[in-house]
Order: sequence, then structure tokens, then C-alpha cells
Amino acid sequence: MPGINRKIRVLIVDDSASVRMTLSEIIASDPQLEVMATAGDPYVAVERIRAEVPDVIFLDIEMPRMDGLTFLRKIMSQRPIPVVICSSIAEVGSDTMMQALEAGAVDVVTKPRVDTTQFLQESAMRICDVAKAAAHAKFRGVAKAPPPPVTVEAKLTADAILPAYSSARAASTRANLPVTERIVCIGASTGGTEALRDVLEKLPANSPGILIVQHMPEKFTEAFARRLDGLCAIDVREAADGDVVRPGLALIAPGNQHMLLRRAGSRYSVNIVDGPHVSRHRPSVDVLFRAAAQAAGNNAMGVILTGMGDDGARGLLEMRQAGSFTVAQDEDSCVVFGMPKEAIQRGAAVKIVPLKQVATEIGTYARTAKLPGA
Repeated sequence: MPGINRKIRVLIVDDSASVRMTLSEIIASDPQLEVMATAGDPYVAVERIRAEVPDVIFLDIEMPRMDGLTFLRKIMSQRPIPVVICSSIAEVGSDTMMQALEAGAVDVVTKPRVDTTQFLQESAMRICDVAKAAAHAKFRGVAKAPPPPVTVEAKLTADAILPAYSSARAASTRANLPVTERIVCIGASTGGTEALRDVLEKLPANSPGILIVQHMPEKFTEAFARRLDGLCAIDVREAADGDVVRPGLALIAPGNQHMLLRRAGSRYSVNIVDGPHVSRHRPSVDVLFRAAAQAAGNNAMGVILTGMGDDGARGLLEMRQAGSFTVAQDEDSCVVFGMPKEAIQRGAAVKIVPLKQVATEIGTYARTAKLPGA
């Protein structure tokens, strides 16, 4: 793990010379990062690691002599190092990406099969953010220092997607909410894929309707939803515009699109919309949480899990102010204690709990909501 004043050292493993050059330029442009070395395949990478262990590895999947997934599994079994997968966008490869996350990869950065250099340059901010988050990720309960602060670019908020209500109008709306089914909104980023699995696997089939924003590239949320659907008692799928929120169903926001909650009478549905990045992300947790605060008020529960940055902190505070029950994951169980930390510091969380207790809190919330006078 890098020291307080030492730069985060990155090893780039990719068989494309142009990708290695582009990633090197992007990483070198950030004052907190530096390129330790580059390698055209895993065998060369091993020699680089023998000379010096990097803080983070950017790893391609499709390479000669040894594929990236095999190399990743060898790293994690012999000497765990934070790994970010950087590979081509392909729907057929999305299941491979899920296997990489299961094998221990911290995050995924996608690249197209054509125009790769331009795409990576346009993704420079995300690449640098992911490198910093990965460098401070925890492995199997081994604690690391909290991540460095993230500098926010343009001051875009959920206002760009969801027009703000005046405080008077919002209070009036909440006061007149009809009795509806309770819903749960969950936001996560780095480390969230396995955290969400931990939570959803424990929920019974009659759990409240659940909306999830997990920071994940376009085309991979569908594979993620399929994976969870096969593991959980509840139904899990990628959300589509107009989907009705119902008990026993979890909807995951599609990559590269925002998800909002809408209410018509006692019925909830979701809108899937384009729009600018909010809190550096699309989909944004802040967008979902803010919509839930306005549409559901005290009929909603908000949960913020592991992740880098501050996405979701402001939205969770709005949910609490609207009467929602709010929960943040504690530091010890987070892969990266960024988003929950920001929410806690803002006073957005009613409770702070370890990951293993989140499903219990959802179950308790669902049961108490059905009690007279709740």
C-alpha cells in the first residue's frame, strides 16, 4: 500500500502497444499516480513484479501465452495485488468480466475493439479514480488506510437530472403520501459486486422491492443481474424503463444510464434516463436516492455500501430528511470506505452496520413496516 506521500505505482499489462502508451500517459498525468512498468503479457509482468511489487495492476483479458483471467487467479492465490481489468467491450465477454470480479479483481474499465486510444483518453478521469480506489482496497479483512479525497470536477448534482422541489412543496408531498409497499434503495461502487451478493443472497422471496445502483460499465449490468438472479431467492434483473417495483424483485440500474423512482398513487415504477454524470457517475446513486426521497419519503429505506468517492452521500441525507430509514456499511467490512464514510460524516445514516448485518436490517425494516402504527 502506498505511503502517505508516495505516489501510487501502477503496472500495465496489455498486449497492445498503443493501449500501454495511452494508459501510461493517462496515469502519469495524475499527480497521485505513476507508471511503475508496462508488460506485453503476463510472463513479462511476472518479471516486473519480481523486481518491484506494484500497488495496482491494470490487466487485459485477451493476451498471448496466458490470458488475463488465468493470470489474475494466479496472482490472487499467490500474492494478492489490487487488479483492475481493462478489456474490450463485448456482450459475449461480460460473463468473463463477472468471473474476473469473482476471482478478486477490484473493478473493470472497458475499452472498445476500435478507436481504443480515443475512448481511453475520454475515460481518463474514471481510469485515475479507479486506480486510486484499487490501491486502497482491502483484501480478506486486511485493513488499509482510507482513500485520498477525490476532487470533484464541475459541480453537477442530481439537480441536473431531477429538478429540486422547494422545501415546502417536498414537505407537503411527504405529508400526503398514500400507504404503499415499502421499497429499499441500495448504492454501491468499488467492492460492491460481492457486497451486493452477500446482501441479496440472504433475503427471502417476499422481501420489499429493491432498486440498486452499482457503478459498472455499460453491458455488464445485465450479466451481473443474471448472476445474482441465479443465486438469490428474489428475482434480480437489469431495469428497463417503466418497470414496476414489486416485492420479491430487485432492479439494477443499467450501466451508463440513470435510474429514478416514480410514484403513481400507491404504485412505484422506474424511469431509465440519459443525462450528465452526477457525482462523477452514470448511473449515480445520488440520482436514485434523491428520487426516492421525493417519491417515497418514509416508505423507503436507503442503504449505502462500499465504494470510492462521495456518490450517494447527499442523496442518502435527503432520504433521511424525508423520513426514510437509512443505513451505511461500517469501515471494517468495506473494501473501500469512501461513500459510506461521506454519508456518515454528513449525518445521513440512521444506523452504521457491518455488511453481514445489512440483510437483517432490511428484513427488520420490512417486518416493522407491517406493524400497526409503524
